[in-house]
Amino acid sequence: MVQSDQRGPRGERPGTAAGDGVRPALPIVFAITATGIMTTTLITPSLPEILRGVGAAPGQAGLVIGAATLPGIVLAPVIGLLADRFGRREVLVPCLVLFGLAGGLAATSPSLGWLLAWRFLQGAGAAGLVNLAVVLIGDHWVGGRRAAMIGRNSAVLTTCITVLPLIGGVLTDLGGWRAPFLLYPLALGTAGLVARRLPPSTRRRVDIGEQLRDLRPALRQPGVVRALGAGAITFALVFGLLLTVMPLHLEQAFGVSPSIRGLVLGLPAVANTVAALSAGRLQRFSKRALLTTATVLFAISLAFVAVAPSLLLLVAAIAFFGAGQGLMVPNLQDIAVRSSDTSRGAVVALFVSSARTGQTAGTVAGAAAFGALGGPTTFALSAGACLLLLLPLTLGAPRGSSAEPPPGPLVAG
Repeated sequence: MVQSDQRGPRGERPGTAAGDGVRPALPIVFAITATGIMTTTLITPSLPEILRGVGAAPGQAGLVIGAATLPGIVLAPVIGLLADRFGRREVLVPCLVLFGLAGGLAATSPSLGWLLAWRFLQGAGAAGLVNLAVVLIGDHWVGGRRAAMIGRNSAVLTTCITVLPLIGGVLTDLGGWRAPFLLYPLALGTAGLVARRLPPSTRRRVDIGEQLRDLRPALRQPGVVRALGAGAITFALVFGLLLTVMPLHLEQAFGVSPSIRGLVLGLPAVANTVAALSAGRLQRFSKRALLTTATVLFAISLAFVAVAPSLLLLVAAIAFFGAGQGLMVPNLQDIAVRSSDTSRGAVVALFVSSARTGQTAGTVAGAAAFGALGGPTTFALSAGACLLLLLPLTLGAPRGSSAEPPPGPLVAG
């Protein structure tokens, strides 16, 4: 991908496979991220109605979410390798087209089987979206500015998490459970934008064996493998609890409508956005300190959700979860992005594959636990899992400042 590690006079990387030094406009990167995050957040408030609409039980909620995350476990690394070899634009456009077509066709599903099939195809397209948006940032920014750009991208992601559940819930109240799926074809517009505006790519003349060999040095770096594990657990918590169990718990414990569920699910993203936008400024702290703080916030949040007697206190509790996510995800992404120039797409794709593994396992396990144990017990056990499983990984993150000192002033913007 990067033929030389020389930097331009203001800290940019010239000669990247993403466009030979021509930076993509940030709105394009943000549009890719926003499209990818629609996969689950748009429909989670409506899970009870979707399940009733296709004749499924509440314990099968994890299948609806997991069907779209499962393909990424295998496809995300493949897409990363293809993007490193053939270019970012050349891989993004077909991913966006598949995502939009399959997502829209899910609205026609007459049964759970058809819904899962369309969701699986949509997930295949989604496997190359959010990760390649992060790769584009890594291609064109370095050091503290890169961390800040990743933070901004995470803020876009979390803003979408704030808005999309509310939109999905309102659409369900107005038009039934099929209505939210009709927004997925908007991805076709994003595909057209990427095809027209993203700079063309320079192909690397390299075979798959050489690409895999290039990965080895990156995976030997301190913290990279731990970041992959922490990513899997984090996304298991986000998708298994916040996006799968929480809508079911809100209906069962508080009897709220899809619109209110969407509002509740979106509110924690406010704290997430604030933390993500602070990513650049927080790089003076070590990754260990930032990631461990995020883990503690997760555990506190889930413990309080388990015992929250009112909807107001539950919302306050999951705000801590949002703050933890805003600290955790951008810093894990930065560890992956900084690990390699020549194999950045593949390394970030491995991170996404681990995240998809967590998403898929978390949604299925979360829904099953809710069906067997109920919401409060599921949240309480998850708080303990944070301390037992996630904390040892974050305590092993690198010491020292997170920032990479750039060779010259960094480009603003």
